[in-house]
Amino acid sequence: MSGDSGGRDGLFFDGSGAGRTGGTAAGAGAPRERVPGRVWTVRLDPFGGPSSGAVRLSCSSPGCGEQRLPGAPEGRKAAVAHVNVHLAGIRAGGGPRGEAWCGCRAADCAWHSPEILTGRRAGTRQVSGTGRCGGSVVLTVFGDRAGRLWRIAEVCARCAAATQGCRVLDTAAPPPSAAPSAPALAAAGERGREPVVALFSDGGAPADGPGAPPAPFPQPRPVPKPGAGGRTAPVPGARAGSPRAAAQRSRQWGKIAQRIVPYDLQPDVLRLELIELGDAFRAYQRDPEPDLALLAGLHDRKARAFALWADVTGDHTLREEAARAEKAARAAREMNENRVGVPAGEGGPAVERLLSRAQAVHARTVLAHVRDHAPHPEPEVRLAVFMLTLRAARAGLGNVTGQDFTGWLQGDAEWVLQRLVDSGWMRLPDTVTVADALVARSEDPAQITVPTLLPTAPRPFSFGKVSRARLSGWAQKVVGDRKLRKKKAGAAPRLLALYTAAHIRPDGRLGGAEDDGLDLAEAARFCGVPPEETGPHLERLLAADWLTEGETAPDANRLRGQLSPRVLSLGALL
Repeated sequence: MSGDSGGRDGLFFDGSGAGRTGGTAAGAGAPRERVPGRVWTVRLDPFGGPSSGAVRLSCSSPGCGEQRLPGAPEGRKAAVAHVNVHLAGIRAGGGPRGEAWCGCRAADCAWHSPEILTGRRAGTRQVSGTGRCGGSVVLTVFGDRAGRLWRIAEVCARCAAATQGCRVLDTAAPPPSAAPSAPALAAAGERGREPVVALFSDGGAPADGPGAPPAPFPQPRPVPKPGAGGRTAPVPGARAGSPRAAAQRSRQWGKIAQRIVPYDLQPDVLRLELIELGDAFRAYQRDPEPDLALLAGLHDRKARAFALWADVTGDHTLREEAARAEKAARAAREMNENRVGVPAGEGGPAVERLLSRAQAVHARTVLAHVRDHAPHPEPEVRLAVFMLTLRAARAGLGNVTGQDFTGWLQGDAEWVLQRLVDSGWMRLPDTVTVADALVARSEDPAQITVPTLLPTAPRPFSFGKVSRARLSGWAQKVVGDRKLRKKKAGAAPRLLALYTAAHIRPDGRLGGAEDDGLDLAEAARFCGVPPEETGPHLERLLAADWLTEGETAPDANRLRGQLSPRVLSLGALL
């Protein structure tokens, strides 16, 4: 199916193609006649009554009939399959066409991101949508976040970079008029490499693979030959433009990451991508609602653009900036996974976890610290040390109430606190006794001091105040689990619950995939019990539905099990 036509005059504004050719095209060197850019639009719309939940799948291609499906999940699955069918057909037909008009331009560039349409850089006037087209013709796919619309289109590289959420799947070979110029090829030969490929917004390399020849630099618009009478013959179908406007377009520059993008940077598509990226980052900073998935995509684009910029200029600091952008993209993507939920296994449901992977590492660091530095071996003492360490981890000071102590230790709170004070591990103010701390209320909490965590001592932890609060909340949820309280689990089972929750895979299994469970001796050491006595405490966790299965293998020194689905959100991923 041939989609919407691509523009009114068929001319890209970077000179990558001429307009329509006349009916008497010259020989082999004449430009080929441009054709409309193809567009396929697949939509999901409600069907039937509001309570039916049914959806209708439609496609803009005349040869595709409507489908009616019972629900939105089935509709999205069918829509993705339908899009893949069209993409397979496009690839079988040779992919995108270099002589095609920009499909986005046919819609007056209405697919661009809103901030790009309004013109964002101070001191620049708003540019019409049709004046922004340029670069190679690319095959793109777009899907909205609501899962209701998918669009396949042949567009120019400039519009692809300006459309949020657009992915470039393939790049068309340049038309004959866009062949690389002799100076560009000579400059590339002097540098000892071929012209640089500039593809963006796609998350990867061209579909032809790394062995394919790179796309050449865009060639400047050819100067028309003088006609009769010494006057310049007009290009068929082209609008007249003033030399001043053309000069302003060629001198367009921008700023990204405290760097000025030179107005004469080549290839042109790289310069435009860097300018658009700088604007996109500034627009993201103005957005009151964070979108971590969008931020990760921006950092991915920045990493690819800066790596190409380093290749072009030979500036090693640009490559360092690209490496930092890659790390930032991974961090943003990880934060987004923890915010929206990480699949609990192959095909499993999404689980919104309380701790990120970085915070899970910090939790295991605190576990190891308590295991090695608790002043007494009793499980009750170790549990109190763990909870108080999280309260005072940042500056050696923390506030606690009597309800905290009794919730953690039940009837053992008084003697445990007395032992910690007598050993010097914890200090109370001179006017506060252990008995006073046990009756302290939230409006007047007792302040504790842990000398080994004071800023004057070596710092055992590197996390900040936000992670400290998140870790303390995580430990409180584990120790205060409703079913553990109902089963009257003591300190040792609660310590074992903490240890198991801190060492899981995404599917809830204990230990790494290659470890066959957890080290039984290490788990028992943290809990303050001998390895052979871990079995009864494991039974308590099974009875409280903390674990759905669990076993100890003393001969193999392994502790195996599966975290219950009800507490998967408390799991700290390895």
